[in-house]
Amino acid sequence: MAHFENTQLWKLLEAVAGRDQTAALFAMIRVDAALLAEPSADVSRKVLAQAMNMLLFAKNLDAVPEGRVYVESKLADGGQVVFDHGALRTVAGTDTGALPAGELAFKRILEPLGFEVAGVYPLPKLKMTGRAYCHVDAPETIAQFFVSELHTTEFSPAFQAAAKEVVSTSRDPLNAEDKALLAKLADAHALPFADAVALLPKLVGCFAVQHDTPSLAAYETLLAESAEMAWIATEGNAFNHATDHVDDVFALSDELRRRGLPIKDKVEVSANGSVRQTAFKASQVTREFIAADGSRVTRVVPGSFYEFITRDAVIDPATGVKKLDLRFDSSNAQGIFKMTAAAC
Repeated sequence: MAHFENTQLWKLLEAVAGRDQTAALFAMIRVDAALLAEPSADVSRKVLAQAMNMLLFAKNLDAVPEGRVYVESKLADGGQVVFDHGALRTVAGTDTGALPAGELAFKRILEPLGFEVAGVYPLPKLKMTGRAYCHVDAPETIAQFFVSELHTTEFSPAFQAAAKEVVSTSRDPLNAEDKALLAKLADAHALPFADAVALLPKLVGCFAVQHDTPSLAAYETLLAESAEMAWIATEGNAFNHATDHVDDVFALSDELRRRGLPIKDKVEVSANGSVRQTAFKASQVTREFIAADGSRVTRVVPGSFYEFITRDAVIDPATGVKKLDLRFDSSNAQGIFKMTAAAC
């Protein structure tokens, strides 16, 4: 572990999260050598992006006990997590308060960090659209983001009113100073160390609930038409799931099922066969709602989950070079999203 301590990534994480958590993150998540530059006056966008991703992965484990059990077992066997991608959900087509609507809430932070849209994936069964954001500087070594938008205009008037009631109370977690730092990062592709330390926790804070506690009536209206929007009502812009890149998702799925862990029944396979995915069923969490009489009540609802993916190397038609297939698949995504569909 000592050989990581004199790197920009370690110094940045230590300044924000402390030494113990930084050591735990490096022990848990495999970090490519290209991201282990020595400390300098400025922090590159790819190092800042990697630091954010590592903190977000740990945050997902805090929300998904089943994922933590799996990761701890993997570490005990001498393994590490290969963080493939994180997924989040946004809402488009309605008043989202102070928060930019849909993917714009995250485009504004992902693009300055060096991510760009690498693919657009219609999710018609869910009335959503997914976009894969891949890092320009290190596409195979920095985890991607799968950002989905739910299109409220495709639902009933009652649903649209309930969605507006919930998300119109959203606050913007970024202030003017944060936005100025993002603009600076977009221009220079790096930030002075002190600025990176100031911005990093604010970026992580974007992946959370930004709206007020929803009414139970609004939640039930949303749940009747879209489990995905009902999930957003309680979990907001938190990671819907974090994903571990594994060698053989079929074999791992069988093993986890034998161990009694709540793994999905079916492995999702992309149309070209090169991307295979499965997941734990969503953790069940207790959330608060506002009842009709103004009192606060709780319900057990689906929370976040932990996913597994296997990607094959394929020939890139543009270059003729064989490289990891970083694409997603609309059918796979819609199958994985069902992990949060069960009402409890």
